[in-house]
Amino acid sequence: MARGYFGARSKVYTVAKNAVDKGWGYAYRDRRNKKRAFRRLWIARINAAARLNGTTYSKLMHRLSENKVEMNRKVLADLAMNHPETFSAVVSSLK
Repeated sequence: MARGYFGARSKVYTVAKNAVDKGWGYAYRDRRNKKRAFRRLWIARINAAARLNGTTYSKLMHRLSENKVEMNRKVLADLAMNHPETFSAVVSSLK
């Protein structure tokens, strides 16, 4: 598991074991942090696009839930970035 590590981290068993254990800990932690980071990114993108369309993120999400539109943040952020006219149509349909 310590293949590719430098120096004692790849040669000395106890040092390698500790390095691998620490790496597994970081991997476990960051699999969860990655989800948080992407959610923050999606929210920032949706908010920016919503403000260009005359509303805010919180008002947009509230209108989506009121109208029972089940689009997740990932899809909304993708629409906001890659298909702004479609995102505008979604926002205008909620007004």
